[in-house]
Amino acid sequence: MDSADRKLLAALQRDGRATNAALAAHVGLSESACLRRTRRLEEAGVISGYGARIDAGAVGYTVRVLVRITLKSQTDRDFSAFERAVQSVPNVIDCFLTTGQWDYELIAIARDAADLERLHSTVLTKLPGVARVESSFVLRHVVRQVPLPLDR
Repeated sequence: MDSADRKLLAALQRDGRATNAALAAHVGLSESACLRRTRRLEEAGVISGYGARIDAGAVGYTVRVLVRITLKSQTDRDFSAFERAVQSVPNVIDCFLTTGQWDYELIAIARDAADLERLHSTVLTKLPGVARVESSFVLRHVVRQVPLPLDR
């Protein structure tokens, strides 16, 4: 990846709806070269997709929770079963396999406290292999690094 690729990625992070002509002008490439680079970055998986960032609260999900999960055992089979199941939970918007005290840390959203209770008692605790669930309410979102720092 060279400096033109980084400029192109930075521009796309700022405005994923920019036209190829606008991107090419910003990066200083011909339109055909810009399109080739964009497609190459997509094919390589550097660009994983395009979409709108939607404010969860604006669409009714006013509760955000950090959820820490410990499994009963830490075998590859248990990890795989949990990961397959958690991917089907629409309220889980991020899931991380972690080191340390917990096996997984999740970010989940809910409409209100009752919705969170339902999510906790009927979904999260029923995921395969779950031994313990601990959660903390997010009071305020402080930092989200978008766009990613590509100048390094």
